[in-house]
Amino acid sequence: MYSTRKTAGLGLLFLCALILISPLRADPPPDDDSLFDDDAFLFEAPTLVFEAAPILEPRSFDTIFPDLSRLQKRMIMSDTGLRYSFEKDGSPMLVPNPDSGVDLLSSIMAKKPSHIIEALVVVPYNKRELDMLDVYNALGRVKNIKDHMVSINGIDTPIFTETTRLTSARNRKPIPDPQPTNILPYAETMYVLFLDPYLGDLYLRGEVSISLYGITYSITNFRDVSFTIFRVMKAGRFSAIIYVEPIKEGILIYGMSGLYLPNFIAKRVNLTPNMNRRITVLLDWIIEGMKIQEENRQDKLFYRLKKD
Repeated sequence: MYSTRKTAGLGLLFLCALILISPLRADPPPDDDSLFDDDAFLFEAPTLVFEAAPILEPRSFDTIFPDLSRLQKRMIMSDTGLRYSFEKDGSPMLVPNPDSGVDLLSSIMAKKPSHIIEALVVVPYNKRELDMLDVYNALGRVKNIKDHMVSINGIDTPIFTETTRLTSARNRKPIPDPQPTNILPYAETMYVLFLDPYLGDLYLRGEVSISLYGITYSITNFRDVSFTIFRVMKAGRFSAIIYVEPIKEGILIYGMSGLYLPNFIAKRVNLTPNMNRRITVLLDWIIEGMKIQEENRQDKLFYRLKKD
């Protein structure tokens, strides 16, 4: 897959070829038009159709997040990125440019969460620039999320004991991850199970949507979350949105998650470190997926968008 600059170069070369090559035409008919009457000869040329997606230059980080300090930017460009937690009466710290088309907060707050965490990190390119199809293929591998661990009291500890796709919300049979593709869908729905021995099992529905610049993954729990015999959270009260965009500086990963817990539970559970550990796992998984895409490059002239 070539970068947008290479694609633009190929398009210009092809356009020049069309201009320089003389069109083919038939020899003029003989003067004696009695050889053919008006309806005796019909030549119908096949229609030539070109379909091309708009070519957009990658945006810069400052275009999307123009109001962050130098210290914040340095943290965002680090491995851990920048995170901030607040409750329902608080305000976010990572606010995108309103004209950027990136708005996660309104969708999260529509669920009326009691606790919110936002995260932002930029992963620099290493061997090559990545594009949205790279992102889509990288985040399609959910099976290996369970392999990522966090350090708890100096011990590497798995947060999830299993992460797998499901057939549907009703048919919760595990299915394998799909193979990498050259076709980028406009939208997609997936179902995923995260077995979490600490907070309860998460049955998640993920909605994937494609915009001009990036891909948005919106996730919510379609079943209640229970720990042993106790219901911890109702269906639809956990939501997370991950927005990933290839920018000039690297891969921008912007996420926001919110959940609602009753006060009697929230007072007994220190939510911030627990949520941060899960965000750490997800960020590590995304970063690893991008590195795999850099290593497993398969050259191709273009990818296409598919609308079901």
